[in-house]
Amino acid sequence: MNYNKLGKTDIKVSELGFGAWAIAVDWWGKKIEEDEAKRMLKKAYDLGINLFETGDMYGKGKSERLIGEVFKDMRDEIVISTKYGYDFEGVEQIGHTELPQKFDEDFTRKALRNSLERLQTDHLDMYGLHNPKLTHIRDDSIFNVLDSFVADESIKTYQVALGPAIGWTQEGLEAMDRLNLSAVQTVYNILEQTPGNELMRKAEEKNVGILVRVPEASGILTGKVNADTKIDEKDHRSVRKGEWIKASLEKVEQIRSIAEGNELTITELAMKFIMTKKGFASVFPTMVSEEEIINYAEMTKGGYISNSDMKEIEELYNTWPSYELKATPQAN
Repeated sequence: MNYNKLGKTDIKVSELGFGAWAIAVDWWGKKIEEDEAKRMLKKAYDLGINLFETGDMYGKGKSERLIGEVFKDMRDEIVISTKYGYDFEGVEQIGHTELPQKFDEDFTRKALRNSLERLQTDHLDMYGLHNPKLTHIRDDSIFNVLDSFVADESIKTYQVALGPAIGWTQEGLEAMDRLNLSAVQTVYNILEQTPGNELMRKAEEKNVGILVRVPEASGILTGKVNADTKIDEKDHRSVRKGEWIKASLEKVEQIRSIAEGNELTITELAMKFIMTKKGFASVFPTMVSEEEIINYAEMTKGGYISNSDMKEIEELYNTWPSYELKATPQAN
């Protein structure tokens, strides 16, 4: 396993991180029981993964609790990152339905206390704003509270996780100007490089690490989703419509020769493409079994993609039509 320095911190994070949302909610076509979830967390650690990325709303604290139970006696051996910003008490969590957001000081302090308790720790390596809008990014009072957490060592650093869908470009760019921010998380993959390419360029300038989610393009790049796939409405991938799937499969065929030229599968090419990018810190593929964790860990071994192949991918990407990016209305 390779490790990268996380932005302007001295924290070293594994190139392959463990995105722990799927062990707490059945938003990816599989309900993972607690015993299996704990085995998955242990397997990830055994394979060299040290970054465990979660959020307080995942299973209403369940994901955090599982991480806390598995690693309670190993705190200094792992990097814990969690996020806050959704008021999930008393509401039902279904698929892509976005819940009410809160980032005021009282809510923030309460959210941090609750996360620390569930994770069984007195500090976080990284805390994050979960899907903030531009008004939040421009609100000094929110970051003043986060800076106070850094000062009192409740957290080492913080991130902004952009979402829930792909986009939020201005939010990510402006967030990188915040003093103690060390990471920005975004949807990014070989088929969807906007706005990730722009974010990575500024991240390199600002010494910020880019954390990547949805590297498999919702299953297109792993073969789990094809033209005949029917996706349940509760599944996070339900936003991916038939036209998008069809167009994405056509793009996969255009990059197949590059994969074959490197003796890689499409999935391996997609992962190594991300790991080759400057500004990249860690990637969180959706993993729902120990076998998948093992398979993805294997992809961190070996070389990166050559400059000539990266350039060919870039040129090919530039021929593809643009797509809609989400943004705070006032940023349009």
